[in-house]
Amino acid sequence: MTFRTSIAVALAGSLALAGCVDTGIEPGSRAQTGAITGALIGGAFGATRKGDDKLAKAAIGAGIGALAGGAIGSALDRQAAELRGQVGNNVQIINEGNQLRVVMPQDILFATDSATLQPTLIQDLRAVSQSLLDYPNSTIQVIGHTDNVGAAAYNQELSQRRANSVANVLRDYGVPSGRVVAFGRGEDAPVASNLTPEGRSQNRRVEIIIRPNV
Repeated sequence: MTFRTSIAVALAGSLALAGCVDTGIEPGSRAQTGAITGALIGGAFGATRKGDDKLAKAAIGAGIGALAGGAIGSALDRQAAELRGQVGNNVQIINEGNQLRVVMPQDILFATDSATLQPTLIQDLRAVSQSLLDYPNSTIQVIGHTDNVGAAAYNQELSQRRANSVANVLRDYGVPSGRVVAFGRGEDAPVASNLTPEGRSQNRRVEIIIRPNV
């Protein structure tokens, strides 16, 4: 990227940031973060188009990117807030700016060494399914995780079966199969130490990743 193009992108990003304030997007919100990110991507794209007026093209690209990114961020904010009011306290809803991460501890989902869902969690999965239907412009990854107790190959297979069980419930409640992918990661992606019971409990989980289409 040339120096002049860099200036164009920086100016476009500044315009987009100012636009976020003027249009009432809450400072520091996921919507503003999405708008700024979209503006920079759009500005960079516009600035690399052929022609002499790169600043104008960057500004146009930034404006389009800001609108798209802000819309995605706002939708994620709304969806996350709605889900938090519909699921139990044991289920985490994490808004990461570009996606939602729904974390369900394995200990409330399954009995030990089992991939059969506990009946008490069906209501939460029904709420997640309805949210996915209410916000149809996204793809979903269902990812199973385990701790490191036992053989790695067994943990991998168990995490896959558990991910499949959760994904099947989402599909049963009407989420199109084409939107849902399920896979297991076994013990490969811990979020806490496996040296303590508390850490191992955190590592045993199923995550539902909701990623907006762009």
